[in-house]
Amino acid sequence: MKKIILLGNKNKKRVRETIAELEPLFRKRAHVSIIDISDEGETDGLSADLAFVFGGDGAILAACRKLNGKQIPMIGVHLGKFGFLAELTPQEVSQTLEKIFAGKYVISQRMLLACQVIRSKQVIKETSGLNDAVISRSSLSRLISIKLYINGKEVTTYSSDGLIISTPSGSTAHSLSAGGPIVTPDIDAFIITPICPHTLSNRPLVVSGDSKIEMEQVSDSKGVGLTIDGQIYTDIMANDKIRIEKAKEKLQLVETQTRTFYDVIREKLNWRGQPAYNVN
Repeated sequence: MKKIILLGNKNKKRVRETIAELEPLFRKRAHVSIIDISDEGETDGLSADLAFVFGGDGAILAACRKLNGKQIPMIGVHLGKFGFLAELTPQEVSQTLEKIFAGKYVISQRMLLACQVIRSKQVIKETSGLNDAVISRSSLSRLISIKLYINGKEVTTYSSDGLIISTPSGSTAHSLSAGGPIVTPDIDAFIITPICPHTLSNRPLVVSGDSKIEMEQVSDSKGVGLTIDGQIYTDIMANDKIRIEKAKEKLQLVETQTRTFYDVIREKLNWRGQPAYNVN
């Protein structure tokens, strides 16, 4: 029998109840472990054939860190608001399980980023992310100055509210709301998007996924921080450096081909071929 992990934030009533409702269905077909992603316990010895993540896209981001780089194929059961990453609804789980256990799915390998915060030549924080790394103001409403380097070469200094370094998976998240492009998840690239830049010529930039990116906070502004995937926060001081590159591991995201990437963005972003005319 296959080994299955069910992950979710059990502090959330709907997640807890949905896992409890569907658990017997999984136990008929597989050996099941249940992991609370809000728990800080270690998962070093954990192994499985598949992981089902219950919640929204944020739950998948948290589960990715919880599994700590393990190459366990992961599929989301959507209980959140948006659902760009989560493949299934709870109602679709039963009919999809047979398809999954028969191996009728594909694996989408999603690029992860590896991030280091360096202060006085010492690494003070090291983490990975699926969506993005964002340096921004956390309090006072004033511009900050961020110097950007790519592969050791100076690119520019942004005067802005912040700077987003996004993976293709994260291109539909914070970067999109700041005016960045949508990038399909099969492309190996970073998207660099300034947040409200003071100079209108500072536009989003797409660079190779093999690039080594470095940001340096060069202003004396207080209340500046780095946020990974909207979940992990670190205070940033003047002259701190943030180094970002492609992680060695990739997220193995299960796709049952129930919907395509374009189906998802058409649905979630409300794309239409024509305006919605009001005809009387």
